[in-house]
Amino acid sequence: MTKPKPLADHLQKYLIPVYERKAKSIIAIDVRRFTSYTDSLIIIEANSQRQVTSIAEHIIKHLKEQKISAVGSEGVKEGEWALLDYGDVIIHVFESRIKAYYNLEGLWADAPRIDLLGFETEPLEDDDED
Repeated sequence: MTKPKPLADHLQKYLIPVYERKAKSIIAIDVRRFTSYTDSLIIIEANSQRQVTSIAEHIIKHLKEQKISAVGSEGVKEGEWALLDYGDVIIHVFESRIKAYYNLEGLWADAPRIDLLGFETEPLEDDDED
């Protein structure tokens, strides 16, 4: 595995909805040197099929509100492995057992990880405060 790269600003819009849904684990990988079809992979692990669907639907809704639509998506309703293709970023949301079986991190072991430590979403403002 190579040294983690710093988080690029353009990835934050994809990560905010993920962190809002409390995924089990989140890994971001820079694959620009290895493939021409995308720049980054975000691999998310969920605790259950229901959480896979919930996270994927939340990402889609959050990005659509920002006028960002997926090029394609698969598996959202089934809940084992949802794939959301946003062109330069591809998001995989896995149920734990399926994530372990396909081991995408192992497939991309030579690609640098993107450092997500310290990434935090903006705190929600409390409307009751004056």
